[in-house]
Amino acid sequence: MVHFIQTLLSGLSLGSIYALIALGYTMVYGIAKMLNFAHGDVIMIGAYAGIVIVAQLGMPPVAAIVLSVVICALLGMLIEYLAYKPLRQAPPLSVLITAIGVSYFLQNIALLIFGSQQKAYPTLFEVPDFTVGGVVVDGGTVLTLCTSAIIMVVLTFFINKTKLGKAMRAVSEDKAASALMGISVNRAITLTFAIGSALAAFASIFYGITYVYIKPTTGAMPGIKAFTAAVFGGIGSIPGAMLGGILLGMIEQFSKTYISTLWADAIVFGVLVLVLVVKPTGLLGRKISEKV
Repeated sequence: MVHFIQTLLSGLSLGSIYALIALGYTMVYGIAKMLNFAHGDVIMIGAYAGIVIVAQLGMPPVAAIVLSVVICALLGMLIEYLAYKPLRQAPPLSVLITAIGVSYFLQNIALLIFGSQQKAYPTLFEVPDFTVGGVVVDGGTVLTLCTSAIIMVVLTFFINKTKLGKAMRAVSEDKAASALMGISVNRAITLTFAIGSALAAFASIFYGITYVYIKPTTGAMPGIKAFTAAVFGGIGSIPGAMLGGILLGMIEQFSKTYISTLWADAIVFGVLVLVLVVKPTGLLGRKISEKV
């Protein structure tokens, strides 16, 4: 029983990291209707930023957190301006190919600057473990899960209740009509990329603290799995991204523990296929009807 609970906690830890990344994916897709496959590499850049700020510049951990968020947000805005803005009216395939190109570009830039060797992420803060009923609970797991939940609640409130959030929802529904109503479509989409990339910075912090070692391809697989989590929960749905991330992490961890580490990824993607066969919009996604 203790072993089962420990596996469950490990799954929650992994899932909460996937959820943080998936929230960034679903933000961008939900508003801009673009799949930013470079999102995982923004996480990698955020992790390297934390390493440079603390380990090389000697700045305090708080500065690393704040500056990582700022750097990732600015990077997201730059990517949107240079790579995606010219493709607003382009076919989805062009956007997808561009996103993959941006991903490889960021990986190679990191390779040139930092080399291929792994670098240790600094300890920004320490959360003590505690014991409940004979089970040791990792404090970092609880913090990551709570942070993901808080961000989900704040994002949901921002999108549904604030003037900017409502403008972003309007842009999501109809860009042309939003522009006629006086909403700045460019500003809404740029803000969406900034928020999504800022979430990538938070994900990089918890990923670095949990897995310690960072390399130029660090964000690739977590990015793919987080995108899977966003689709699993319902792409475009903020609660869906949270739910999908948690469930995906738990499925992966239980598969590694009770079946095989070699089969874990296959099981994760197999479950995704089964869910989409039964419910194509994902667990919390909603079917959108279009008038022809």
